Amino acid sequence: MIAYLQRMTQQRASWLLLLGSALFLELCAMVFQHGLGLFPCVMCIYERIATLGLMAAALVALVDPKRALFRWVGILIWGYSAIRGLQLALRHVDYLLNPSPFNTCSVFPDFPGWLPLDSWAPWFFAAYADCAERQWSFLGWELPQWLVPIFALYLASWLVIFTANLAQRGRLGTCGA
Repeated sequence: MIAYLQRMTQQRASWLLLLGSALFLELCAMVFQHGLGLFPCVMCIYERIATLGLMAAALVALVDPKRALFRWVGILIWGYSAIRGLQLALRHVDYLLNPSPFNTCSVFPDFPGWLPLDSWAPWFFAAYADCAERQWSFLGWELPQWLVPIFALYLASWLVIFTANLAQRGRLGTCGA
């Protein structure tokens, strides 16, 4: 089973699945914002960036998934993005469910001065809403609450893939080709 999971990461289809699922989430965010008129908050923007990290992981690995360097860089970016995405979603849910003047998000995204994404692409990176504002719900859950199991699923699948690749590497004694 471990060898099978490790071989899966050497196939482009696996990385295309990661890319496609993250791209689907980004497209959903654009539909919510520009189609339904739901304005993103700062946490929404940060969660979008975590999703872009998942896309970046897939794109790196897609360069040549059979080569250990590209595969491992993709795996590590995937893990970091999934962990950060889950942390951000949990904090966003806290802002949403426990609103108070002492538990609030920033009004503006905190991008480095050399990378003002909210100025360069405000249609994607500018925040217009409060993190505690309830704008949309489905089956009793608000949008940030849905992101928790989504990022948790990315993280759980990453843990399985990461562990399988580590175990396979340890068994072979090399990084593999």
